[in-house]
Amino acid sequence: MEATVLTFEMMAVLGLLGLTVFLFVSEIIRIDLAAIVIMLMLGALSTLPGLGNLANGAELFSGFSSNAVISIIAVMIIGAGLDKTGLMSKVAALIMKRGGTTEARIVPIVSGTVGVISSFMQNVGAAALFLPVISRISARTEIPMSRLAMPMGFCAILGGTITMVGSSPLILLNDLLMASNRALPADQQMEPFSLFSVTPIGIMLVLTGLLYFVLLGRWVLPGQRGRGEDGGAARTMQRYVENTYGLRADMFEVCVPEGSILIGQTLSDIMVAHHLYILGTSYRGHKVIAPMSDTMIEAPARLAILGLRRVLKDEFAEPYGLEIMTNLDVFADDFAATESGVAEVVIPPGSSLIGQSPIQLRLRQTHGLSVLAIHRGEETMSHVETEDHVATHIGEVHLQAGDTLVVHVKWERLTRLKSDQDFVVVTSDFPQEELRPHKVNWALGFFFMTLGLILFTDLLLSLALLAGAIGMILSRVLSIDEAYDAVSWSTVFLLASLIPLGMAVQNTGTAAWIAEQILTLLDGWPLWSLQVGLAILATVFTLVMSNVGATVLLVPLAISIAISSGGDPAVFALTVAISTSNSFLIPTHQVNALIMGPAGYRVVDFVRSGGIMTVLFLIVSMVGLTIFF
Repeated sequence: MEATVLTFEMMAVLGLLGLTVFLFVSEIIRIDLAAIVIMLMLGALSTLPGLGNLANGAELFSGFSSNAVISIIAVMIIGAGLDKTGLMSKVAALIMKRGGTTEARIVPIVSGTVGVISSFMQNVGAAALFLPVISRISARTEIPMSRLAMPMGFCAILGGTITMVGSSPLILLNDLLMASNRALPADQQMEPFSLFSVTPIGIMLVLTGLLYFVLLGRWVLPGQRGRGEDGGAARTMQRYVENTYGLRADMFEVCVPEGSILIGQTLSDIMVAHHLYILGTSYRGHKVIAPMSDTMIEAPARLAILGLRRVLKDEFAEPYGLEIMTNLDVFADDFAATESGVAEVVIPPGSSLIGQSPIQLRLRQTHGLSVLAIHRGEETMSHVETEDHVATHIGEVHLQAGDTLVVHVKWERLTRLKSDQDFVVVTSDFPQEELRPHKVNWALGFFFMTLGLILFTDLLLSLALLAGAIGMILSRVLSIDEAYDAVSWSTVFLLASLIPLGMAVQNTGTAAWIAEQILTLLDGWPLWSLQVGLAILATVFTLVMSNVGATVLLVPLAISIAISSGGDPAVFALTVAISTSNSFLIPTHQVNALIMGPAGYRVVDFVRSGGIMTVLFLIVSMVGLTIFF
């Protein structure tokens, strides 16, 4: 085979590759902006004499319509649709119920689940599906998103190696083998791989990723970056209320057993007598948030109580023989920072509420407002006795114009309250989203329809995903504006702008020239070293071009090298297809680009954490290929 000669075009591409890596690592400018700059430079250089093959002007922006970019837009919309129904919040609550609230337990549960799901659907789809889940977990547990997103994303990539339909390179592999067979003699024909041929290697890789983050996560993952939903804003508001009104309290769940002497007493009596706020009740599966003050206690019941731990334990739980739960259980979802919190509401002049008390107005029942305190002039009235004021039965206080009500409320109810002229909602920094649980069947229907189209038809991936996304919009799970808001446009521009550079690497022959130089260096080396060399080459190529392009380019080379050196051509080809999933060093992979913004990652975070993962991937995949093939 004739050697490829280094041309002026190739040198230009190599220069652009070097500049891209420099801009990504140095972060002189944001990496999505860096990618756009590189795309524009590529287009400008292609107009110069002798550089016409760098980019076709008509196709320079084709990355924005590529299968990969349209797919990632669609999965973001589908994930947002599932989240809008409250389904992702329930999944988050289930994970926390099983795994607790510690990073060491949550990371393997979430990442392992995503790894398994990724084995049967596109890894970016699996990651996008769980991004809202880890965001809500982060808000509830105060574990930074940066500690959860990378393990989840890496395991989504690793999960793509569990089956032959888990990643695009493995899907392509059998077709490439069949194409190569046409040029090979009968005794060198390669058999196609079955669906689960790579499963043992894939499982080894996913377990390696899980162990890596469980054992070394505290050192390799960045600290306080990114945040889940608007939990941070909710906690800031709670601290503000504590400082301004002296309302220092935490949420507890208390179990009232059969035979308790509290049975028959009203919530109002208990709150006034013990300086507590009862914000929720659950009796035999019937749960009420912001129950009426005259609600009577029945048993066995659970109460959601806001109060001081010392008061709750010494003056309430122990005397009445009640059990304080370690964590919120029945009420975990209702009182998560993403669902409800403390807010300020002012009674304006002319309000129809003036002159009436919260009990008379039935504020809990009509508006979902649990009044914790009333601030009037320089005085703050509440059930809790402090140095500044004595305890007051605020349910019986007649409201006046200008009163500030400190309330605990579900965010969706507070959002609706903004349009009520009897109130002025002062709090603005809270999750102003309207959940649509009644649309959950539509959302699940279109999700499973999309999954079926991907797994059981030959429909283009982007078309199948876009069908599910449009279904979410047409069924009004999401509005079209909410769908636009769900898309991370920085991710879209990053990926779309890098696609022309990957095409230039391949079209100008730069990729083939690089491959030849490396393989020339490996000439005469032992068989295992050739295989390792191919794995490293595939890893490098997938960082600067699409994994599909790297596979199409390197599989024929791998087969030729294996035949000439006496190796198994099918195993060498499989080595390339698996190694193109070894993409952890920089955020050019779709999954890495997806998680970068929400988690607040920088390129150096991927270099540090992904560098070790890249080496582990190479070692484990080579060991697996040796053992099973």
